[in-house]
Amino acid sequence: MPEVTDYLVCALLMGVGATVVMDLWGVARKRLLGVPQLEYRLVGRWLGHMARGRFRHDAIATSPPVGGERLIGWTAHYLTGVAFAAILLAIWGLDWAHHPTIRPALIVGIATVAAPFLIMQPGMGAGIAASRTPHPTMARLHSLITHGVFGLGLYAAGWGTNVLYL
Repeated sequence: MPEVTDYLVCALLMGVGATVVMDLWGVARKRLLGVPQLEYRLVGRWLGHMARGRFRHDAIATSPPVGGERLIGWTAHYLTGVAFAAILLAIWGLDWAHHPTIRPALIVGIATVAAPFLIMQPGMGAGIAASRTPHPTMARLHSLITHGVFGLGLYAAGWGTNVLYL
């Protein structure tokens, strides 16, 4: 049972830590490059509509708001980060958290770009891999970089978890 607890605590710490790194990148990207951050309230709106049976929107920003959409979106954002950290640990094991290496963290981080490309963006009206956005190539590049930064965050959070918890 202690190993299960270690797995869950490590996934939580690493997922939250990596998501914070990704969010800090979003702030820096906005200040340095003028690229707007993702509106997590719109993610919450999308998820809120799922509870009512609607999974796809032409443009999520024009869909009716749902109660608590900002909280829903931010909570989902961080829970997704925790789930991705749990996947890293499921594949490479808890030993990875004892001795983090960058390659698995980057593999998982970059692979996670499949979620927005294939699920979130189409569901919110942006098309597969942002194909319905004004500048799809730039949107894809920014998504890829952001998820690479998430991978770097997994690596850094793995070291932090090792120092603080393990």
